[in-house]
Amino acid sequence: MSGSSGRVLVFGLGGTIAMAATGSGGAVPEFSPAQLLAAVPGLAATGVEVRAEELRRVPGGSVRLTDLYALAGVVRERLAAGFGAAVVTQGTDTIEESAYLLDLLHADRAPVVVTGAMRNPSLAGADGPANLLAAVQVAAAPEARGQGVLVVFNDEIHAARRVRKTHATNPATFGSPDGGPLGFVVEGRPQLVNRLPGRTVIPAAAVAAGDGPAGARPVRVALVTVTLGDDGGLLAGLADRADGLVVAAFGAGHVPEWLVEPLAGLADRIPVVLASRTGAGPVLAATYGFPGSERDLLSRGLVRAGFLGPEKARILLHALLSAGADRATITAAFGAAGGHAPASTWPWPTGFAGGEVGSGYAGSIR
Repeated sequence: MSGSSGRVLVFGLGGTIAMAATGSGGAVPEFSPAQLLAAVPGLAATGVEVRAEELRRVPGGSVRLTDLYALAGVVRERLAAGFGAAVVTQGTDTIEESAYLLDLLHADRAPVVVTGAMRNPSLAGADGPANLLAAVQVAAAPEARGQGVLVVFNDEIHAARRVRKTHATNPATFGSPDGGPLGFVVEGRPQLVNRLPGRTVIPAAAVAAGDGPAGARPVRVALVTVTLGDDGGLLAGLADRADGLVVAAFGAGHVPEWLVEPLAGLADRIPVVLASRTGAGPVLAATYGFPGSERDLLSRGLVRAGFLGPEKARILLHALLSAGADRATITAAFGAAGGHAPASTWPWPTGFAGGEVGSGYAGSIR
């Protein structure tokens, strides 16, 4: 079991929270996580022992998947060494994806909290110090244990698998359209109003640092958004360049009828996951029956993403392919993670149902 939650390690990846304006006026990553912590009012008064460790200093869009696989390993090592929780600061552009990947790789009950800022420290109303303080308070709280990776922003606590960035500039950008926030930070104290019933975790030993099975080239998963009048040109030859594909389809999982055959052909060669581009709600299974409907596409071998949006579906597919999962395993995993199949469909043993999670695995339904 991990150590006391009173010891929190803050990992820095960069992002707006760590940026400063340059002479030309544009903001670039500048501050280390130790400098960020030193600028947080009231942090010492929490009584939480906080340490800092910098891993990257880049904008959110320049964080690599391999960075996150490596970070997940470092988090495991530090928790095993006695830290009780971790906080990750990074750019908000990719938080909804990075937090979900970390969640898939985090089998411990110790909290891992991801946060950032929408306004850099050189601007009036910079939100980084408040978000970082709230993240530390949540990470150190017993209430956060067992809830996996969380995103704390604007005094709201979100589950990694549900959270989305919803606005380009608003400090209240993060929301969870399917389920709402898990809770809030009130007067410095986390208050959870609902809790996750279980988790879906891929064993760390099964994932080869995001590089696929030993000896293989790095895994590549494409994401194609279907648009009005789409001629399917982006799909041509994709199976020769990608190991998997996520299709961000219209509505509940629909595409133009002329895309059905190209998608079916791709699904014969690589895993093709059907997600919705709408931003909330699930891909259906049997409501519509026209060519290009969800029923039609699923019958042709596409995999239903359920409640997972396209970006998170791509993260899950990448992690599964990195673990060497076959088509049946991928379909089963999306059933559990997407919320449209029982917990027992998760491919790995389920070791979490309110008790401690072992270091090797955990898994359950949404």
